Amino acid sequence: MELRALQYFVTVAEELHFGRAAQRLGIVQPAVSQQIARLERELGVRLLDRTSRRVRLTPTGERVLAAARRTLAAAARVRVVAGEPAAVLRIGVASCVTRRLDRAVGRLSAGERPAEPKLVDLPVAARLDAVRDGELDLALVRGTLTSAAVTVVRAWSEPLHAVLAREHPAARRPAVSLHDLDPYGLRLPARDSDPPMHDAILAALPVAPLRPPAGDMLNVLFEVGRDTEGWTLMPAEQFDGSRSERLLRMPLDPPVTVDGHVVTSLATPEPCVASYVAAFAD
Repeated sequence: MELRALQYFVTVAEELHFGRAAQRLGIVQPAVSQQIARLERELGVRLLDRTSRRVRLTPTGERVLAAARRTLAAAARVRVVAGEPAAVLRIGVASCVTRRLDRAVGRLSAGERPAEPKLVDLPVAARLDAVRDGELDLALVRGTLTSAAVTVVRAWSEPLHAVLAREHPAARRPAVSLHDLDPYGLRLPARDSDPPMHDAILAALPVAPLRPPAGDMLNVLFEVGRDTEGWTLMPAEQFDGSRSERLLRMPLDPPVTVDGHVVTSLATPEPCVASYVAAFAD
């Protein structure tokens, strides 16, 4: 049994279309069909039901697909151990490390085509420019983001939480409504520190902030921590890397979510984009 045949089968199973699978593999369609037929003869089972209109996995094919993915991943790891270097994957991130990022790094390192992630801490605007210019392979950005210069794909959603001082009047509640928080107590970082996140927070607020945004998020958290009426909003996962003895986070009622995006260059192949998104998805 050849690894190539397993790779062809996995690709067809993911696309459920021989033509698209061949295009993704960079070969002609008859070669894909021949390899699948050979694999079915070798295993003595039918992996795919094929008609002129559709392709779908048989129950046996679904079981073989899981085993084939594990086999290809194991083979890729063997190549790395044997000396074939993993590709360096440059990822633009914020300064805090979250469980999602830690988990994704593990997925990328142990994937079918192992990559050696290299995390690069850059402000959002610099992250996007670096992806556009080919200096980063991908970047992570939360908030409201559209761009014609890069590819933006939503990979996950996470709740926004209120962050406030432990002495805040609402600190003992299980959750807090944005309508119950004093608008004058809201602190926001300046928009140029993170425009997508800034815009997403503004869109979630029931009223416009009464204080002008100022500083970066670190300064905002410092100000909130020493003001019993102060508060701000942060993605729940991001606060994990910003713990403080003076601050606590509270879920919002009703909940408000913010999207997280994987950003790549326009030249990044679609299968690579899909693998990056899958690594960071829930």
